[in-house]
Amino acid sequence: MLHEDFYSSGTYANPELGIFSAFVSADTSRPPSLVWNEGRNIGCFISGEPVVGSSDADWLGSRGHRVTGDASSALVCLYQELGLAAFEKLNGWFSGLLVDLRQRQTVLFNDRYGLNRIYIHEEGDRLLFSSEAKSLLAVLPGLRKLDPRGLAEWFSCGCALGNRTLFREVSLLASGSAWVSSGDGKLKKQNYFYPSTWENQPAFSPTEFSEQLQQTFPRVLSRYTNGSRPVAMSLTGGLDGRMIMAWARPGRGELPCYTFNGTYRDCADVRIARKVAAACGQPHQTIPVGSEFLEQFPRLAEQTVRITDGAMDVTGAAEIYINRLARRIAPVRLTGNYGSEILRRYVAFRSEELPPEMFSSDFLPQLAAAAGAYAEESAGNRLSFIAFKQVPWHHYARLAVEQSQISVRSPYLDNELVALAFRAPGESATSQAPALRLIAEGNPLLGQIPTDRGITYPADRMTNRMNRSIQEFLAKAEYAYDYGMPDWLARIDDCFASFHLERLFLGRQKFVHFRTWYRHQLAPYVREVLLDPRSLSRSYLNGPAVERLVNYHVSGAGNHTVEIHKLLTMEIAQRQLIDSAH
Repeated sequence: MLHEDFYSSGTYANPELGIFSAFVSADTSRPPSLVWNEGRNIGCFISGEPVVGSSDADWLGSRGHRVTGDASSALVCLYQELGLAAFEKLNGWFSGLLVDLRQRQTVLFNDRYGLNRIYIHEEGDRLLFSSEAKSLLAVLPGLRKLDPRGLAEWFSCGCALGNRTLFREVSLLASGSAWVSSGDGKLKKQNYFYPSTWENQPAFSPTEFSEQLQQTFPRVLSRYTNGSRPVAMSLTGGLDGRMIMAWARPGRGELPCYTFNGTYRDCADVRIARKVAAACGQPHQTIPVGSEFLEQFPRLAEQTVRITDGAMDVTGAAEIYINRLARRIAPVRLTGNYGSEILRRYVAFRSEELPPEMFSSDFLPQLAAAAGAYAEESAGNRLSFIAFKQVPWHHYARLAVEQSQISVRSPYLDNELVALAFRAPGESATSQAPALRLIAEGNPLLGQIPTDRGITYPADRMTNRMNRSIQEFLAKAEYAYDYGMPDWLARIDDCFASFHLERLFLGRQKFVHFRTWYRHQLAPYVREVLLDPRSLSRSYLNGPAVERLVNYHVSGAGNHTVEIHKLLTMEIAQRQLIDSAH
């Protein structure tokens, strides 16, 4: 788990309690060790950056506790006063281990969403756990087997569902858990939070919701812009980062901004982010993804799969590359991630059908079952599906890659804001209007800058509809030329390759272009990995069909970008996590 030179590690063992643990920290300001209370009888290590409310910190002070800025310090004091109810006081995403020498017990816990993963394996009277599955696979060779159901769901949906993983007999700790292990060997599995707590709140009226959002968002945001470490803003052309800029209100030059960019032209995110940063008096720079990234791609792709235990596909190589560069600007990245999901209930992943001929006949029933599993999991409250399933199952993968390089903060998974989102009425739950209104109220200048979809405040202007139509057309044209290009068009495009039509279409909205990269710069690597006899002989694949698929894409006879993503990822996972001795 020591993925970078700046990582550090430490251990804690207590044979009398039956706990043997090790910790890894990617934050140079936080030692990888237990933080103890004043009496040194309650210790805790937390992974992530949970937030403790100022009122709780003040209350602890009134009770005579000396709380440092570290959340572990606050938690041990809260636990001393409140017991297991202390976990309800933590905000954000996190996981951790608490040792209580008084009660002779340990508590394994995570956040309300389960975003900070803990992989678990139960074996007799032993519970083995880790924030990365590879640790379990390393010490228990019997676990180095792919789970057919989890694998099929990964191919179909991009992630395993229902707290399953890619690995047989390895599962995920459910969200909002606090599992208590006592010194006599008994394990009590319990939750400190249930989604129904938020689902059963009464809805606001549209006016009430808008007022509550305006009151709540600035208060929530302040929890993520403060701290001792430098923070920079990862800015795009969308609404959610702009909401942050409208209400963060930093002094001139206090919140540097950056945007990821391609090589064909400045993409829409860059052009818009420059204007937003300038309107807020903040410096802005771009982080390009070009030839240097492509040279490093094989190593970065393998690192992506290894870090995330196969959860993130090889496109995460770009995330390692850009976040490594972003760390040079500031060690903390503030982002608008999860805003559209929570405030507008955007479902970011679905079951998709891949060419059935690329799989073995024995594996096809598993794929059909995966589509049915997604339909079952996604039924019911839409926001609950997003917050408590989509976030830990789907969004975890990209976040894990990002956090391997930089500390990531977002206000949009703050408990108070998510609880408010559950009270959004009718159209307000999916509309852009509340966000646009909030931006205009926080900084009117930002309300007048068109988003990457051509929207300004108020949203019902005629120019908005025209601009949106233009931007939507450009976005769809780029998608059609890149990921979504049908096979017949790929063959035509190949005939006109000398004209480099990609310069006309690509780079307007996106900064990565894997269809053309797999066709040209990365073609040797794709062939080397996927046409290897080991790859073609995997039990879940139809080797001859995979070989044809790869050759069609590389030759320009078809477009199989998504399939190559998945095939590359799973082959790397197979070699690094299953076949490898380490």
